[in-house]
Amino acid sequence: MSSVINNNFEESRNHMELLLNKAKDKILDAEDVTIYSHTDCDGITAGSILSSIMDKLNIDHTVNFVEINEVETLETDTDLTIISDLGAGQNVSNLCTNSNSSVIVLDHHPPIRQLGTKLKGDLIEINPNYYGLDGSYTISGGGLSYLLAKTFHFYDLSWMGILSAVGDMQNTMTGKLRGLNTEILHDATEVGCVDYVNDLLLYGRHTRPLFVALSYFGDIHLPITNNRNECIHFLENLDIPVKNDLGTVRYLCDLNMNEKAKLFNELLTMMTREVPDKYVKYVPKLISGESYEFTFEEDYTPFKDASEYSTVINACGRNGRHELGMEVIKGNRDNIAGELETLVKDHKRYLAQNLSRIQEDNNVEILENIQYFNGEGIRPSVVGTIAGMLLSNYDWQKPIVGYTPIDSDEPGYKVSLRCSRLLGYEGVHFGNIVRDISEKCGGSGGGHSVACGAYIPEDNMDHFLQLLNNSVNIA
Repeated sequence: MSSVINNNFEESRNHMELLLNKAKDKILDAEDVTIYSHTDCDGITAGSILSSIMDKLNIDHTVNFVEINEVETLETDTDLTIISDLGAGQNVSNLCTNSNSSVIVLDHHPPIRQLGTKLKGDLIEINPNYYGLDGSYTISGGGLSYLLAKTFHFYDLSWMGILSAVGDMQNTMTGKLRGLNTEILHDATEVGCVDYVNDLLLYGRHTRPLFVALSYFGDIHLPITNNRNECIHFLENLDIPVKNDLGTVRYLCDLNMNEKAKLFNELLTMMTREVPDKYVKYVPKLISGESYEFTFEEDYTPFKDASEYSTVINACGRNGRHELGMEVIKGNRDNIAGELETLVKDHKRYLAQNLSRIQEDNNVEILENIQYFNGEGIRPSVVGTIAGMLLSNYDWQKPIVGYTPIDSDEPGYKVSLRCSRLLGYEGVHFGNIVRDISEKCGGSGGGHSVACGAYIPEDNMDHFLQLLNNSVNIA
């Protein structure tokens, strides 16, 4: 494991800058570059940033999106290889084969190598964890890629660093971006590509009618949950019009501050009634926080709000269309608009169909400390999304686990866990719990405190669930 070299933020940032400038020199010396990045929103955005750097410098390059378990077998024959949003926890010696090979690793996950590790080739590894900075919220893989872009003064790419951070849920626990992410946010606001405001945390600020957004709000079951008629009555009782004077439905972005204040207070009252006393102090964090908008995007589109934009990119990733997501981010949308619209619609339909099937078949099993469902037939890439969507319909005080078979040489399951942020606020870190249990079961796993996953061998799935149930004590 890595050792922390410094706890002084300014000195740590300066040392990172030295490494970033070394990486910059490597790029300028390269005639061709191979980029490997992860397959989620953060990884796709990171790959887009790095590709944009190469475009601006007129350097030949290829971008490949890979899963974590593929990293150790990757090969390259170009002057330089850059790995983003993965690589820290994997052996990359296969890419550092001789003195002519150079590898840059830009990752925010916990590293397995000491800072300054020497391989056969030249390795530059930039990772916040080396400086005691938690990579789960201080900066994303795309954020690190932007800091590299910043050494070239490509500040116009800063908005992509914000998209990466939001896509990686780095603002989830506090409702705002922290750490090195604030440097990126400062750059983005300075160049005028990002605006941010404190707002209600209703998903779909620009694309979901307000009463629809309310029906999906939160991971706690409320009287308005999944009940659009009740949401309409709820708004009418607050004298918040559902439609404007022209008869068009209103969105969260259409509300004035007075209306938002009334909505906040009523949601606070409603949610406070639904949670045990020990969680009441956290409820305001569930209702309001910072929202990030891209100034160059049109209102009422899924690209205006960072959270909605990240959903579009995740849809591309989870359907194996990573390159399509990259083209969206890089602004090449004219020729792919129809294809993208179809993909997003099909993705939403797929989620809705499987969500309904699990509920209709009563597939969720309730144990003492966890709840779980066998997601056989569900693609591994979306089982976590479906778990999160199910949470408000069941016991939010227990984590929900979904698992589904993976197509692999060794039979096993992809496991995803989701839970209410209220459990995270109480100090429960399921990413650490899942990592430890998966290792005991011959698998691997980890992640965030309230959203994590694992790969578990087929014969050990029941044992994994048993150990998880025995390891969790929420009371």
